[in-house]
Amino acid sequence: MFNNAPRGSNMPKTILRLPSVKTESGLSRSTLYLRIAQGLWTKPISLGGRSVGWPASEVAALNTARIAGKTDEDVRVLVRLLEAGRKLTP
Repeated sequence: MFNNAPRGSNMPKTILRLPSVKTESGLSRSTLYLRIAQGLWTKPISLGGRSVGWPASEVAALNTARIAGKTDEDVRVLVRLLEAGRKLTP
């Protein structure tokens, strides 16, 4: 059978909860929320009730940007792009 879906549409969309984000990023909870307030990390998405999480792809992109030595302003631009991309995903 052929997969006629647009490329990338069958990629898994994993949502990481806070403990996993802390492990992946190496950031503490307080630093993570400080970076959100500064525009240096994406805002969490609601999973219902009092649960939130972050798309694994966004965590990976932000880690990659930091590893590459991007400036805070570059990271802010990336955060805006990632958050805008959420609206485009079906």
